[in-house]
Amino acid sequence: MSSAGIFISIMAALAVGAMSPGPSFVVVSRIAISRSRLDGLAAAFGMGAGGVVFAVLALAGLTALLSQFEWLYVLLKVAGGAYLVYIAVNIWRSAGQPLEVSDTVNGNRAPRLSFMTALLTQLSNPKTIIVYASIFAALLPRTVPLSLIVSLPLGVFVVEAGWYSIVAFAFSARHPRRLYLAAKSWIDRSAGVVMAGLGLRLILAGVGDR
Repeated sequence: MSSAGIFISIMAALAVGAMSPGPSFVVVSRIAISRSRLDGLAAAFGMGAGGVVFAVLALAGLTALLSQFEWLYVLLKVAGGAYLVYIAVNIWRSAGQPLEVSDTVNGNRAPRLSFMTALLTQLSNPKTIIVYASIFAALLPRTVPLSLIVSLPLGVFVVEAGWYSIVAFAFSARHPRRLYLAAKSWIDRSAGVVMAGLGLRLILAGVGDR
């Protein structure tokens, strides 16, 4: 298979994974609907940046290190799950607080904060690097051409940031916002429960791997 064919196959596989519901979707959609479209796009770029980090680490062979030192993988799982639970608690605690939605950027809702929240959420799940490494191992040749080493991280960014930009645009539209404001407390508490469940599942998976 040509380098172009390999690249397209990998991007298609990663796109399916990116579109699967998970903590990243919860975070980006909530940021977009409760803050602003600009914040949502910043979060989408944070997801893209996190994907690039995982792609580079997978290409560098970090998965071999994680398989050799199982305790490190367990530690990353528990730490990532704890971060998701932390986000869940913050979402739950703010559920009853009134919210004034605006597309203007202020000091409390700077896009850089949305970017960092999304980036840390993406990086909180070490299973993602295993998915990346599995796809790379299945589709990449034994000797990886320089063109693929350069293009894969860029392609990953386009796939991740592109999908979550669509999510940001969809959830920052006027109608979804009206629905959110009308049922903010219930939606936030539901999002908090989902996020906490994902975090606890990650922690239990890490503990179970010991």
